[in-house]
Amino acid sequence: MIRSMTAFASCEANTDSYTLVWEIRSVNHRYLDVSPRLPEIFRSIEPLVREAVGKHLKRGKIDCNLSYRKDKQGEESIEINDARLNQLLNAATRIESSMNEFQAISPLDILRWPGIQSEVRENLEPVYAVAMTLLNEALAQLVESREREGAEITNMVDSRCGLIQEQMLIAKTRLPEVQAQLREKLQKKINDLLEEPEQARLEQELVYFLQKMDVEEELDRLEAHVKEVRRILGQEEPVGRRLDFLMQELNREANTLGSKSADVQTTNVSIELKVLIEQMREQIQNIE
Repeated sequence: MIRSMTAFASCEANTDSYTLVWEIRSVNHRYLDVSPRLPEIFRSIEPLVREAVGKHLKRGKIDCNLSYRKDKQGEESIEINDARLNQLLNAATRIESSMNEFQAISPLDILRWPGIQSEVRENLEPVYAVAMTLLNEALAQLVESREREGAEITNMVDSRCGLIQEQMLIAKTRLPEVQAQLREKLQKKINDLLEEPEQARLEQELVYFLQKMDVEEELDRLEAHVKEVRRILGQEEPVGRRLDFLMQELNREANTLGSKSADVQTTNVSIELKVLIEQMREQIQNIE
């Protein structure tokens, strides 16, 4: 299924103490480029975030933004570092004995002293698990959005393929008449040159007219490329790069057809083909 590389998804979830919000933005890019933006306390899950994105997406520049809000504070008790407290009190006693006047230290001042309170680390593993589950939900939404836009691109490209085939039919229908006119011109040139023989000039004229008459190969290749585009549109795996290559091939054949054109109508067909191919190429640049 064709997927666009442009999409947006957002998901929110609540834990006992946190509200988590993921916002994911995706735009076109030659490769898969993942840019996680995580709060400091979630830095440890960055490798898991990259892995999860890689399982869902193959191409695109992906911005993954996680924000959080702590809804309620925990009820952790205050832990005192007894060894550090004893050191502080002993130091204060020594200082007091050396001073004429001494102002007592309040308990609150002691609590503020670095190292007196033992650091209590919150167990964030359950929060990390919720964050990863929420990320996968957001990625699933993103994929659905990319598939919806991809379906629209598929319809557009397929319709342009139909219009290209219509233009090729015009050129093929016109081809016998163009070739007859070229033969008539060629015969006149040959007759003129036979009256005044000039071998090099005759060979140049023959090469010129043969090139102008031989456009069936370009039309056949255009037809083959269009069929291949339509076949690829039905595949399940990412096909953006392959379609982009086919657009280059289609454009090359359209240019060659224009350079070989021997009448105005064939030139107009070449121009119309290039317009249609460019319209497809602009959309295909956005396909995963």
